[in-house]
Amino acid sequence: MAAEPERQITVDGVALTLVVERKRVKNVNARLAGETLRVSAPLAMAAARLDETIVELARRLLRRAHARRVNGEHDAVALARRVARRFPAPPRVERVEFSAAGESRWGSYSATTRTVRLHAALRHMPPWVLEAVVAHELAHTAHLDHSPAFWALARTACPDTDRSRAFLAGVSWLAHAWPTLPPLERALLARGAAPDGEDPLPG
Repeated sequence: MAAEPERQITVDGVALTLVVERKRVKNVNARLAGETLRVSAPLAMAAARLDETIVELARRLLRRAHARRVNGEHDAVALARRVARRFPAPPRVERVEFSAAGESRWGSYSATTRTVRLHAALRHMPPWVLEAVVAHELAHTAHLDHSPAFWALARTACPDTDRSRAFLAGVSWLAHAWPTLPPLERALLARGAAPDGEDPLPG
């Protein structure tokens, strides 16, 4: 067994202290404790391959830890049930989970498990956005498409549906465009730009 010198790595913007031990093991194992990532690795594993594996494992562990935090900070079940009661035939909601596992959709609903799954980023957005996404997913229990009847039901359950769609479209655009924006524009957006001398948007 041989311990390598500690070093700092950054994964998904999170700084971690990496502690690696080479052992007589077949696979790479990792454990995250606070901001320290402890890894045991096979003695003969190439350093480059090990570094790739460490990043993959660290990303997976960070997402799990984040999911535990966001699901433990607030019980969103009450909010989802409140939205469900606005439907003519209220869908049953047993659980709400915020997912940080690379979700490409804002939300989903399983009638089998009665679980609403939500993108972890929604946890940090205004409550009316969260309500609108829940209403959207629950409306699919009555309409599997995005027909006029679907949108009418979603808007009945959440009057902020159209406002939320515009908000999330802006969030998605900015998330994709942010790395390519010049520093000045990013600084202005971070401060909250306001047109025609109006007060800046609240943060």
